[in-house]
Amino acid sequence: MPIDSAIDENPVSLWHTLSPLDVNEESSLMKKLIPLASTLLLLSLHTPLVFAAEVSGADTAWLLTATALVLFMTIPGLSLFYGGLVRVRNVLSVLMQCFALTALMSLLWFVAGYTLSFGSAGVEQGPWVGDLGNLFLAGISIDGVNGSIPDALFVMFQMTFAIITPALIVGAFAERMRFSAMLLFSVAWLLLVYAPICHWVWGGGWLGAMGLQDFAGGTVVHITAGVAALVVAIMMGPRRGFGSVAMPPHNLTMTVTGAGMLWVGWFGFNAGSAVAADQSAAMAMLVTHLSAACGSLSWMAMEWLRHGKPSVLGIVTGMVAGLGTITPASGSVGPAAAVVIGLSAGVVCYFATMALKNRFNIDDSLDVFPVHGVGGILGTLLAGVFCSPNLGIFSGNGFSEGIDNIAGQLSVQATGVAATFVYTAVASVIIFKVVDVLVGLRVTDEDETVGLDLVLHDERGYDL
Repeated sequence: MPIDSAIDENPVSLWHTLSPLDVNEESSLMKKLIPLASTLLLLSLHTPLVFAAEVSGADTAWLLTATALVLFMTIPGLSLFYGGLVRVRNVLSVLMQCFALTALMSLLWFVAGYTLSFGSAGVEQGPWVGDLGNLFLAGISIDGVNGSIPDALFVMFQMTFAIITPALIVGAFAERMRFSAMLLFSVAWLLLVYAPICHWVWGGGWLGAMGLQDFAGGTVVHITAGVAALVVAIMMGPRRGFGSVAMPPHNLTMTVTGAGMLWVGWFGFNAGSAVAADQSAAMAMLVTHLSAACGSLSWMAMEWLRHGKPSVLGIVTGMVAGLGTITPASGSVGPAAAVVIGLSAGVVCYFATMALKNRFNIDDSLDVFPVHGVGGILGTLLAGVFCSPNLGIFSGNGFSEGIDNIAGQLSVQATGVAATFVYTAVASVIIFKVVDVLVGLRVTDEDETVGLDLVLHDERGYDL
């Protein structure tokens, strides 16, 4: 038996095979000291090697980078993207909401969000929500390891998802919600909607056990944010003058700048979800980029065909649609399928946007539901099709365990979409009604006319 195997099995017994030293016999002394010294040396070298193998430097370095990229998506990416889309009197209010949510959701994730989503190590998790063993991150130490990365890094990476999801909803109630109501809603929503659904899919819950393929957040991030946005847009009603007064973006240069940051940051979002520096991360990055490119071009083409001119706003909105739609499928599909998904995203989300505003007269201010909600639904369903290994050039990485055909996988994907949609809608309605009773959701008509920058923050975005 190799010496290190013997040490693993019973190092104490090996030690005691050495009889007491005989100081009167030099040759006997040497015979006993040599194996003793060898044993001690192997013991000293063996244990550090076991621990060193548990953490991958490459995986850790990539996840540190991906975490920074996802945070970069919220501040400054989403902040600038949304800020440029509102009218000049409300630009600071949007920037303030995104910035404040970054701070508040981070602290809430520390207190309870993480443990409700992922529970604690060594505890069998239930189907609905995580256990409370990691309240205040009590079980997270510098020596903790999660797979091949430190525990603390996994907590931080997932925190950035918990930050950006409620921040996406800001686009639905932009220019008319009270700041206090926004904060109160976001706290309740993260704990009661985001955390449970995150657990269902990624934390050992029932959807993950069914085999739902959601690599980076089609259900957890985009459908939840999109449905909550639809709910609040309906409950609050449109902005004053919606449908009769032009409400153009005040600074498209700012929006395009933010869009570029979102495109780059999304690589951390999707490729980082591999939680490793490996082939899966590389493929996720490639398909994410291709889908974004195709989404931007297909939305631009739709506008060009229908309105005679391609718009800057259209091409950047199509890019976001392509990114949101590929998100759930980014770990399941190959490059050819990503092109189909991106092209579909631009067309489907374009028509969804037009229908929501023009047909249903719903003022989702910055198109959160038609872009993120519809995109998340479309991508989650298409992941169930293009994950198939039997589609030639459009083949993906295979079905979930226990599933052997597209119909079976698509059924699981549809179940995930329906459950996420219904639960988010019902919970969001309840939360909004409670917040409305406590502090009121909407500013007054007079305050809306003056603008939220002055009314809520006593500042101006521009003082020229």
